[in-house]
Amino acid sequence: MAGDERIRLFCALQLPAEVLDEVVAWQERHLRGGRTVPRENLHVTLAFLGRRPADEVGQIVDELLVASAGAEPFELRPLRYRETRTVGMIVLDDPSGAGAALADDVQGRLERLGAYRRERRPWLPHVTVSRFRKAEGVRAEVTNMCSIHVVRSALYRSTLGRDGARYDALATAALGGT
Repeated sequence: MAGDERIRLFCALQLPAEVLDEVVAWQERHLRGGRTVPRENLHVTLAFLGRRPADEVGQIVDELLVASAGAEPFELRPLRYRETRTVGMIVLDDPSGAGAALADDVQGRLERLGAYRRERRPWLPHVTVSRFRKAEGVRAEVTNMCSIHVVRSALYRSTLGRDGARYDALATAALGGT
């Protein structure tokens, strides 16, 4: 990547393989319309940075590493399915508040770098499972899904294409630094 190249970036929590299996099985049972988010793109966003200069990647990774090292692994729980105008998502419960604390730390660090501006609304832990032009009106339960034991975060590059976005992890970080 050239230093002056602008790339789409976001920081996210990576989902364990068994959770990805559960989410994909849920998608197959409940989603019919729209564009289902592929397994390799499922994640929980901590901060969407948008288009940033490629030469900022090193600093962003450093801040994500520090924030992740200071956070212990934690659990998120599927709560409900929700649709907005353009996406379907599984909203997650953050019973310990550790996910929100990590999101706040990452967002604060990136804000101080000048690489991010916080949204007005509070962080909502969720997994986007579908994208569409018009809400599908799906009424689906998320019962019997596994809890999510979060142990890693990542900085992703998002590359837009005709068939949707492709996400590539540029760096990953273990929570608690282990």
